[in-house]
Amino acid sequence: MTYLFLFVAICSEVFATTMLKLSDSFVRPLPGMLSVFGYCISFYALSFTLRTMPTGIAYAIWSGVGIVLISAISWVKFKQALDAPAMIGLGLIIVGVVVVNVFSKSVGH
Repeated sequence: MTYLFLFVAICSEVFATTMLKLSDSFVRPLPGMLSVFGYCISFYALSFTLRTMPTGIAYAIWSGVGIVLISAISWVKFKQALDAPAMIGLGLIIVGVVVVNVFSKSVGH
């Protein structure tokens, strides 16, 4: 159940960040309101994750996966190209999240 809440937290954070971009600095009200709503859902779901998962681990997964997903969405939707160093850095984030989840004893499996 912990990973389900973490999944919801990540997805709603990525949605909220996408809406934040579409809000054009809150000039467009609907994407702005959806952004705030998405962040509220994300933090609410993350709070349930933190009941059983250490804060540092949960935050590392939440932010790492969120960074990779929002970068991919920005690349596809907003045509924000990623150069080789950015791709390498994102790859390292993915490797870090996998290492934490597979090898760390801090994560309650």
